[in-house]
Amino acid sequence: MKAENIKLGIAPIGWTNDDLPELGSENTFEQCISEMALAGYVGCEVGNKYPRDISVLKHKLSLRNIQICNAWFSTFFVDGKKQQTIEEFIKHRDFLAAMGAKVIGCSEQSRSIQGTDKSIFKEKPVFSDEDWRLLAEGYNELARLAAEKGMKVCLHHHMGTGIQTPEEIDRYMTLVNDNVYLLFDSGHLYYSEGSQQAMLAVLEKYIKRIVHVHLKDVRDDIVAEVKNNNLSFLQGVKKGTFTVPGDGVIDFKPIFEILEKYDYKGWMVVEAEQDPALANPFEYALKGRQYIKQTAGV
Repeated sequence: MKAENIKLGIAPIGWTNDDLPELGSENTFEQCISEMALAGYVGCEVGNKYPRDISVLKHKLSLRNIQICNAWFSTFFVDGKKQQTIEEFIKHRDFLAAMGAKVIGCSEQSRSIQGTDKSIFKEKPVFSDEDWRLLAEGYNELARLAAEKGMKVCLHHHMGTGIQTPEEIDRYMTLVNDNVYLLFDSGHLYYSEGSQQAMLAVLEKYIKRIVHVHLKDVRDDIVAEVKNNNLSFLQGVKKGTFTVPGDGVIDFKPIFEILEKYDYKGWMVVEAEQDPALANPFEYALKGRQYIKQTAGV
């Protein structure tokens, strides 16, 4: 890949988990960003231990040549919480804009089971026609608000939500305006479909509307255990469903080839939530960085 087109970041979720705060509770913010920099990354997303004082955060990050590229935002349009979602989005947008980020990764969390004890493969929400209408209306509004700051909104398809499968991604992409984008996550698509081919098909189909990429690998044996025992999303995380690129079953070479073919410009972010007690965050950050260097040349 062309190094000038790509910035490589990593999510702090490998050090401290937002959904399971007990995972990595011993790891500090400064340890996290120091190890990111030491492992060779130049950007990151935002975790629960990050200071929200913009001047403090900018100073800590600049010392390590790290910048903020995105931060998760939960939307609740299907639940009918449009006004509340928009008010919170504006605050979130302004924070990210002040930090220099250009994209805002959102996830529709209405009826999501990702943080519950429900079976991730058997109890995911399914949206009705009216649900989809509310969702599209909401995301079109978010895109307009993001554009006020020169930013783009992208939806993070995610296990346990109403937008998980390729068919659901298709419906989302068809309903929203062209200035609403997609965050491509290799791990969540592979996890959902159990198929490298299905994952790559979504990437190639929507590459022109993908503005942020999460590089996440998956362990097939853990996915099989999750399916066979009707485990929840978080139970799978604890057992090690996800890992860094090069440590699981996904072949990332064709992902990099598609991104290169269509001249993708933007961030690629390693995101691999694991139990830090079982998967040392710094060690795995290095492992992912080295694999990307060897496979993508960046």
